[in-house]
Amino acid sequence: MTSAAARTALDLTAGLPLDALEDLYRDLHRHPEPAFQEHRTAGRLAGRLRDAGYETAEGIGGTGVVGALRNGDGPTVLLRADMDALPVTEQTGLPYASQTPGMMHACGHDLHVTWLVGAAQALAAGRDAWAGTLLVVGQPAEESGGGAAAMVADGLYDRFPRPDVLLGQHAAPGPVGRIAHVPGLILSATTDVEIVVHGRGGHGSRPETTVDPVVTAAFLVTRLQTVVSRELAAREQAVLTVGRIEAGTAPNVIPATARISLNLRTHSEAVRDRMLASIRRIAEGECLAAGCPREPEVRLGAAYPVTVNDADTDHRVAAVHREVLGADAVFDPGPAMGSEDFSHLADGKAPYSYWFVTTTPDDVWAAAPGAGLMEKAEAVPSNHSPHFAPDLAALAPGVRALVSGALAFMS
Repeated sequence: MTSAAARTALDLTAGLPLDALEDLYRDLHRHPEPAFQEHRTAGRLAGRLRDAGYETAEGIGGTGVVGALRNGDGPTVLLRADMDALPVTEQTGLPYASQTPGMMHACGHDLHVTWLVGAAQALAAGRDAWAGTLLVVGQPAEESGGGAAAMVADGLYDRFPRPDVLLGQHAAPGPVGRIAHVPGLILSATTDVEIVVHGRGGHGSRPETTVDPVVTAAFLVTRLQTVVSRELAAREQAVLTVGRIEAGTAPNVIPATARISLNLRTHSEAVRDRMLASIRRIAEGECLAAGCPREPEVRLGAAYPVTVNDADTDHRVAAVHREVLGADAVFDPGPAMGSEDFSHLADGKAPYSYWFVTTTPDDVWAAAPGAGLMEKAEAVPSNHSPHFAPDLAALAPGVRALVSGALAFMS
C-alpha cells in the first residue's frame, strides 16, 4: 500500500517543468563560481525562491541563501544544496561547458541547486497537501569546508526557525536515478595537513654545504605511506594522500624549504588523532635524521566532521524513496571515504538524512568495464574529474527524492 507521502510526492512532481530546469542547470554549469564567491549562483536561486512565494534572505554566511515557506502547524524541514564549484579545467566537451577558465562544476553542485529549485517550486505549488515550515538552503563553500558553519555562525537560526529534521543529497556515479542510503555513518571525517621542512639552501653544485629539504621531503612522503599500512588495524578505515609538494625556484638552486600538503580521511576521531600523532613523529624523525637546522612545522588546515545519518530518519526517507522511485532503486553501499560539512547545519541539535543520487549517462555506464555496481562506478568519470558530466535525466528523480523526503515528515 502506497503511503500518503509517496502519493502526494508523485502528484506534485507529475508535471515538473523539466525544460526550464534543464535551462537553469545548463546556465549554472556554464558559470561556476568558487567557494564564498557564488554571487551569481545565489542570485539565480534566490530569484526563483522569491518567485515561488518564499520569504528569502541572501548573504548569510557570505553568499548563503535561505528560503522559508511557513504553511501552518507542523515540523520544520530543511532541504539543502551546496553551490560552489572547483578549480578544475573542464574536459567534457559539452556544448554548455564552463565559460570560466580553470573553474568547473566537477562535483555536481549545479545539479544540486537545480534539484533544490525544482523541489521548492513543487512543494510551494502543492502546499495544500502538507503542513509545517519548509526551509530551503543554498549553502556556499562546501568544497572548502566552511560554508555550513559560516551560515550557522552568521545567525541562520536566529533569523529562521531551527529545523526538526535536515535532508540533503549529492550526485554520484551510477546508473541514472538510483538512491544510495546508509542508516548511520555514510561519510568520513577529513583533515588537511601542511608540513614545512626547513633545510639550508645553496648552490646545486655544492650539496655538501646544504641540507636539502627536497630529499628530506621525498623520504617523508615515502615514510608516510606506512601510517595506514603498518600502524592501523585492518578493521580501521583510513586514507592518507599526499596531494602537493612545493619546493625550489630553479634547477641549480637547492631551496631552503619544502612544503608537503596531506589529506587524511578516517571513520573516527580516535583514528584521526593517532594518524596526526604519527605524522608529527615521522616528520620530526626524518628532519632530525637529515640534520635540518630546525624542526618541521606541522599545521592543520580545513577539516570536515564525519557524516552520520540518524538511523530512524534515514529509514523513513529510504522507505518513501522506494515507493516513489522503485524498490530496486534504493541500495546501501556502506560508508564512503568522501567528506561533507552538511552536518554542521544540524548544529548537533537535529537528526538528518543524507543520501546520493546516481547520475551517469546510460551510454557511459554501459561502456564501463566491470560487472557489479561498485566496480563499474570506479570506471566512469566521477566527482572532481574534469570529465564529470551528469545526465540531465537525473533531474526528475533528484527532485522527486527531495520532495518525497520532505513529505515523509510534513504530509
